Amino acid sequence: MIAETVCSAVAAAGLGIAAVTAYRKRFLAATRIAAYSLVPLGLVMTGVVEWLADTAFSPTAWAGFGVLGASWLLFASTRAVERRRGGTRKERKEARAAAQREAVAPAASAPSLGAGSRQTTRPATAPRAEASDDFSDIEAILKKHGI
Repeated sequence: MIAETVCSAVAAAGLGIAAVTAYRKRFLAATRIAAYSLVPLGLVMTGVVEWLADTAFSPTAWAGFGVLGASWLLFASTRAVERRRGGTRKERKEARAAAQREAVAPAASAPSLGAGSRQTTRPATAPRAEASDDFSDIEAILKKHGI
């Protein structure tokens, strides 16, 4: 009964504030305030406030919320473990089989997971010639701007 009285008082105060706001020619804000102030009154009239009050003081309801929380924790923990492992057992088995099939690249003549002795040949003079051209362009730009 106290909750219904408080909600009704909040609604009346909100409507009063909305009236003052409308008097100041701020009709959009007044309409929004009126809408917010009618929410508690609507909750009282539909019985939601009484249901919440009964639920808040019921040990059975709080035990139910505890069970729901435990259920949520179990779901969240299994989801986290599943992400860390990389999916379900079936998905991991398929991924392992696919990795064994694709150990060699389709167009390669040797396994791609070999020792890795690669020989690279680079022309020694080509990068230096390009670098000097690059620096001359940069120097020209800097001189143009007086730097």
